[in-house]
Amino acid sequence: MKKFSDLTEQEVLALAITNEEEDSRIYRGFAEGLREQFPSSAKVFDEMADEEVTHRTMLFDLYRKKFGDYLPLIRRQDVKGFISHKSSLWLMRPLGLDDVRKFAENMEFEAERFYRKAAENARDVSVRQLLITLAEAEAGHENLAHKLSETILTPGAREKEDETARRMFLLQYIQPGLVGLMDGSVSTLAPLFAAAFATHSTWETFLVGMAASVGAGISMGFAEALSDDGSLTGRGTPWLRGTVSGVMTAIGGLGHTLPYLIPDFWTATVVSIMVVAVELAAISYIRYRYMDTPFLQAAFQIVVGGTLVFIAGILIGSA
Repeated sequence: MKKFSDLTEQEVLALAITNEEEDSRIYRGFAEGLREQFPSSAKVFDEMADEEVTHRTMLFDLYRKKFGDYLPLIRRQDVKGFISHKSSLWLMRPLGLDDVRKFAENMEFEAERFYRKAAENARDVSVRQLLITLAEAEAGHENLAHKLSETILTPGAREKEDETARRMFLLQYIQPGLVGLMDGSVSTLAPLFAAAFATHSTWETFLVGMAASVGAGISMGFAEALSDDGSLTGRGTPWLRGTVSGVMTAIGGLGHTLPYLIPDFWTATVVSIMVVAVELAAISYIRYRYMDTPFLQAAFQIVVGGTLVFIAGILIGSA
């Protein structure tokens, strides 16, 4: 691996050519990933990809004029301290619009920095001039990527894409997470408090709660992952939804299980009941905030259901 300062002008131009080709393909990947859900932004990334191809042509024409047809293979990862794209965001599906915009903005900032640094070290006037020109072009791309989240899109297109992004966020994260949290918080109440009032042992109650929470998390995770592949519903990849649902289910159960690590039974039970109240309030708020459910209606439904399960667990455990 070579230091950037040790690169010859031939190697700098070869590296720039490779970078432009790679960046154009990344932007094309962004465009393809966004095309169905965010067509206006996809068009912008198509234009950015086309401009990167133009930059590569300019660089290669100058390279051939200076050094001939042989183009050494040199890439980002071959240069010490050089910029690298550690996350293959352009390969992920579905793509998050805000993540793509931020990634593109960082790409162009790094490319501009590379060209300005290379121009400082260039001795050939024509090479230096081209590198400065490309630095200015990349700075324009950086502003373009930034403006994608502000004014570059028409108000109608921007509003439509924001609504699509919100809907995808709800389908991929909020909905499976909420279902998991509700299931974990409510379904584990009966076995937990049944064990508590049957044994009056905090440790045994904790073990029952752990088993119920982890088991429910695994079950809900697989159930959500196998429900559909997301191709028609737009609900995202099965493993993502399954992970979100499973983790939130386990969290919902563990919240009121952990207090039973407290040795005193009644203290642990009171703390656990307080945690249950917080969980039910959180679920009600999430339904109100993201699912357009009136808060009082959401609270009533959740509290009544949770209370019935809670009472059932106590009655069964006390029998």
